[in-house]
Amino acid sequence: MKRLPGYPEALKAAKYLRSRWRERPRVGIVLGSGLGDVVNQVQRAIRIPFRSIPSFPRPSVKGHSGMLHLGTWAQKPVALLEGRMHLYEGYTPAEVVFPARVLILAGVEILIVTCAAGGIAPQASPASFMFFSDHLNFQGANPLAGAHDARWGERFVDLSQAYDPELRLKAGKAARAQGLKFSEGVYVGLLGPNYETPAEIRALQQLGAGAVGMSTVPEVLAARQMGARVLAIATISNRAAGLSQRPLSHEEVLEAGKISGRNLVKLFGALLPVI
Repeated sequence: MKRLPGYPEALKAAKYLRSRWRERPRVGIVLGSGLGDVVNQVQRAIRIPFRSIPSFPRPSVKGHSGMLHLGTWAQKPVALLEGRMHLYEGYTPAEVVFPARVLILAGVEILIVTCAAGGIAPQASPASFMFFSDHLNFQGANPLAGAHDARWGERFVDLSQAYDPELRLKAGKAARAQGLKFSEGVYVGLLGPNYETPAEIRALQQLGAGAVGMSTVPEVLAARQMGARVLAIATISNRAAGLSQRPLSHEEVLEAGKISGRNLVKLFGALLPVI
């Protein structure tokens, strides 16, 4: 039986990163589908393939290259994960959150998690951002479940403010300053990999969902258990099923990611200096 990566493996991976880069990254950024161009903004970057980091899983989805970038952005020491793992790939919750846990052990205090999502709320239109105000976890899995290791943090984690209010306020100010379209809303995490049915989207509308996707929630849960502050940003790639006449496709998500990536560069350029 395959051994799942736990605290000892994460500590070993964090020590490996510190051996490659003397600075401690203060901000960690997880990039969603099609957002890889953002990494070009990292200065004096050290690039480390996931396969070179002890116990790191490797993404299998197009648009997730599997590269860690260590460097500075707006004079802030940052660590960017270009790619992530998903539950629908067959990874366990522990494997999905392993990279985020490693970054926090390596020094990250603020985790910014991005993803591509389908817009449900009227204001969640393509090429806009939605800052998470809350989430609904409908993925059927939780990285905090199972045998408890107190070294990660408390077993029973308070999520009444999972998404840091101060970071959301600063993100909103940064978006306005750059003329970027954004909203705040509730994100629904589903397992995937299929897109939702129109009936499912109608049900999620009734629950107050603003956008829907297949990622992000596990990393947020792990980060909050470890005490990191979290900002989560959905790049709206399309309207969700039944809300437009266009068929849904991963290629559309990746193409929308190119536009969103340019806007994300503007957003982070204004946000990172003030956090």
